[in-house]
Amino acid sequence: MALKVKRTTAKPDAETRIAPDPFVVVLPALSALGAVSCIAAVNWAAEDKTPDRPRAQRKAAAALRDLESCCVGLQEIFKRFQKNPRMFCGEGASASSPLKFGVHGPRLTGDETRLFTQIMNDTASMMVLAAQNAQDVMAAVEDGELNPPEELFYAFGDAQEALNKLIQDRATMKQTVDGGAAIAGQLTELVRQLKAYRTQAG
Repeated sequence: MALKVKRTTAKPDAETRIAPDPFVVVLPALSALGAVSCIAAVNWAAEDKTPDRPRAQRKAAAALRDLESCCVGLQEIFKRFQKNPRMFCGEGASASSPLKFGVHGPRLTGDETRLFTQIMNDTASMMVLAAQNAQDVMAAVEDGELNPPEELFYAFGDAQEALNKLIQDRATMKQTVDGGAAIAGQLTELVRQLKAYRTQAG
């Protein structure tokens, strides 16, 4: 008896639209991780507080809570990239191509286009929030509201170097997304550890 093979037919091009390059979404997600990992720099660049220094807008506890939420949100964004590999992981002919503009843009159906736009908007919002919250946490360290050990700063630096390596090595889209997901998890844990080093001022 002959086996019945279920045939799947691809959507004809007439039913799809070309999408923006997925790098325009993945790159801001990496930038958001980079903003969080910049906490490493406070260990070397922080200065003593002066009377005319701009005042921090929030206490350390609030900044840490919001930054942790951002890190969890970034983990979810990278999971969404992984769940949609054709859109965000370079699946297909460009799978082995290095991370660059102009290579990975797929053709998408109407539903896929709406999903792409939603993830793009969520990523852009998260990049802004991560940068703002990381800046407030860095200010809390400079102002003495947080007093983490050097080892924790070095761990943020390791995350920063892992991000740099993805770019310097011209990783593929899939390698970049998988690497970003791992770094997002690492940074989430590091931000949670920061909570243990609040001083009475924070």
